[in-house]
Amino acid sequence: GKHKHKEMAVSMDKGKATMLLDECDDLARQLEDMRKEKELLTKEVEDLKRQRDACKTAQYPDLRFPDEMVNGRRALECPIGVMTDSYKATHCWMYPEAKRMTAYGEFRAPYKGVGVDDDRFVFFGMRHCIENVVNRRWTVQDVEAAESFYSTHNAGATPYPFPKDLFLKFVRENDGYFPVTIEALPEGTVAHVRTPAFTITAEDEYARLVTFLETVLDQVWYPSCVATLSRFVRDVIEDAFRKSVDEELHWLVDSRLHDFGFRGCTCVEQSVIGGAAHLLNFDGSDTMSACYHVQYHLNNGKPVGSSIPASEHSVMTAWPDEEGAMKNEVEHYGHSLFACVMDSYDYDNALDVVLPRVAEQVKEKGGTIVLRPDSGEPLEQVLKALTAAERTFGVTVNKKGFKCLQNSAVIQGDGVDYASIKSILAAVLAHGYAASNVAFGMGGGLLQKMNR
Repeated sequence: GKHKHKEMAVSMDKGKATMLLDECDDLARQLEDMRKEKELLTKEVEDLKRQRDACKTAQYPDLRFPDEMVNGRRALECPIGVMTDSYKATHCWMYPEAKRMTAYGEFRAPYKGVGVDDDRFVFFGMRHCIENVVNRRWTVQDVEAAESFYSTHNAGATPYPFPKDLFLKFVRENDGYFPVTIEALPEGTVAHVRTPAFTITAEDEYARLVTFLETVLDQVWYPSCVATLSRFVRDVIEDAFRKSVDEELHWLVDSRLHDFGFRGCTCVEQSVIGGAAHLLNFDGSDTMSACYHVQYHLNNGKPVGSSIPASEHSVMTAWPDEEGAMKNEVEHYGHSLFACVMDSYDYDNALDVVLPRVAEQVKEKGGTIVLRPDSGEPLEQVLKALTAAERTFGVTVNKKGFKCLQNSAVIQGDGVDYASIKSILAAVLAHGYAASNVAFGMGGGLLQKMNR
């Protein structure tokens, strides 16, 4: 009996082992099937990538797109339910009941500081507001996060009223999108003040939420002001070109005002929004954040903003003398346009003594050196640079009788605003030079020194 019992136990152990082996075989087959499926999926993904790249190359054969393109979104610092002024959250109980309500936004006064009788503005920036804030799906978590904040936002750290039920209703019934219709002037539109720039319409139970988004939409004032100022400056430059530059060179207007404003902005986002507004009127910009955003997010990968190699004071003073610094810059970039700051030590000496020592090297390279004063009285310094460049490189006279520098130009990037550009160009023409000899770099005056 004991012997039979042992035989049965051995037989059962063998049976379990066989079952385990069969299960292992099944798992191995499943893993192999998954591996093959993964290979197929990987191949499909690679094929799709090749098709995508082929489409891009066919559409823009001269461009190479980055792997990750700007999508216009960023991490929000707060739930969208609190992206408004406090009092907006209480207005749904203050409005009378209505089937449909419409609100509008407008510019009520002309741009100040340019001294012209022109009440027009350039509208820009609504797309940024819509794509980055408004056109975002709300979630229950957004509403709950807002509720946590509102619970202590009233005076005395008590609960603040907000339309929680309406928020949750459109999360459930409108796929999380704020239930309003927004209409706006097309980006870049030129209109007179008091023209409605945008309208917001809400209907039925959501009618009383009509102005909840007004706060973020009103932020179009900033890019619109930048675009308007930049346009007024272009008017001044175009007028100077009409008077002094041959028509075949009027394309140079696009590069005559350069955005130097990145470092003066309050944040990167401001540099993108304001810098993009400037690029409506000019293509010169050192604010690469805006250039990249416009190129890849707004313009299908086609370049808009451009710049040139240029020195700064730290570069010039890193060398034993300015002559060595300038010759090194010419050696690297002298085949094309490049800018050199001229006031690191002694502006007059750099123009009168150092510049002639590098002139032959510039001519041999065949490029154009752009002289940049960066201190002193702007008008006086520009005229000094023009005179020195004429003396060193020579000039030709265009069909309108104005002098055009050879192998050289001037850019004024210090203390630049609308008024200084106007006065400098008037003086340039009065001294017989064409407006095409001079460009301007505008920093804080372009992106920062304004209010609504």
